[in-house]
Amino acid sequence: MIENQKIRPAQVIGPLGEPLTLETLPPRSTSRWVVRRKAEVVAAVSGGLLSVDEACERYGLTLEEFATWQRAVDRSGMPGLRVTRIQHYKSLYERQQKF
Repeated sequence: MIENQKIRPAQVIGPLGEPLTLETLPPRSTSRWVVRRKAEVVAAVSGGLLSVDEACERYGLTLEEFATWQRAVDRSGMPGLRVTRIQHYKSLYERQQKF
């Protein structure tokens, strides 16, 4: 029943160009989410190393929280993940959408 098995890559490329594996992802017990760690989780999901549900369960995230990280990376790259810059990038993105 190969069609029912999930085929996953052994590694994906991380946000800084380094290879990411399940072992090199941030620990499950991570409570301090710096930009690099958030970007690594987003890259792991984007590359198929983890599903969104697995990432949320593994790190105790809500779907909305993960979606926010993913949108921030899509819109502004890693700098968009900085907590102090979220409002800045959000307003910048909204202004760009008006034109």
